[in-house]
Amino acid sequence: MTNLRTEKEIMQAWNPTDKTLVSVACITYNHEKYIEDAIEGFLIQETDFPFEILIHDDASTDNTANIVREYAEKYPNIMKPIFQKENQYSKGVKINSEFNFPRAKSKYIALCEGDDYWTDPKKLQIQVAFLEENPDYVITYTAVKAFDENGVIDTYVGGALNDLNERQLKRASSINTLTTCFRNAINEYPPEFSIAKIGDLTIWSLLGAYGKGKFISEIKPSAYRVHDGGVFSTKSSTEKMYMRLTTYTALMLYYIRVGDKITADYFMWRVMVSIYFNIGALQIIKLFLGYLPKVILNRLLFWRRKWGLDTVPK
Repeated sequence: MTNLRTEKEIMQAWNPTDKTLVSVACITYNHEKYIEDAIEGFLIQETDFPFEILIHDDASTDNTANIVREYAEKYPNIMKPIFQKENQYSKGVKINSEFNFPRAKSKYIALCEGDDYWTDPKKLQIQVAFLEENPDYVITYTAVKAFDENGVIDTYVGGALNDLNERQLKRASSINTLTTCFRNAINEYPPEFSIAKIGDLTIWSLLGAYGKGKFISEIKPSAYRVHDGGVFSTKSSTEKMYMRLTTYTALMLYYIRVGDKITADYFMWRVMVSIYFNIGALQIIKLFLGYLPKVILNRLLFWRRKWGLDTVPK
């Protein structure tokens, strides 16, 4: 451990009667080389409000869990870990929505996975202050600096470096996940999202129903690590296409069900474009021809019921 403040020193700036204002949700798996950077990035935060660190170790097979336990013993009132015996991600479980978010009783949630880390000790204080003063905004985020074992990756293109309106959020605009701090406004995740492979995009989309997104440039960029164990960064182009396609499909189905035709049509277009560039125009035509008769039949059945033609005369 580096020369960190003790738990008592961190909590001295907090009003002991205040409730926890921010829950830091962190997922980790086989991050023994990196997890200390992530945890210490949380512990350097200088706030005048209470925060908690919700770490979920997904049955790591290396020394990650032991490192987390060591910090949790020194910061028992701040760190609240979960140690799985069986890997949940491999079962298709959405870790944050199933394990971290339900136990977050705070007003705001901040995200950072165990292989990334924060560099600015004022990050949470600045983000929360903005959200407290601007109720029409639901999420804040910052820039990142990507790096690997060779140093900084200058060519890396990250998430949004500008503000986003409600429609842009609903459309799942890319945001640097490890920099986010948002209102704990989502009470339940739709069943359609069980097929989504990029869970963060579904979060941004749902948050669009509650407000706008704010890019805060004054916060130092967080550190985004690209390595062989990365969930998304090291995937092949085909795997990334599949992950996006399933996520767009899940969002399309959700917005169809809730009656938001404009957003549903947008994601239908994203699905078609993804298929076109990765599979080809012929496949789109086949899908369209297979889909269209079902739509026509459903509409005919709807009007049949509406006109009372299903009623048997007495």
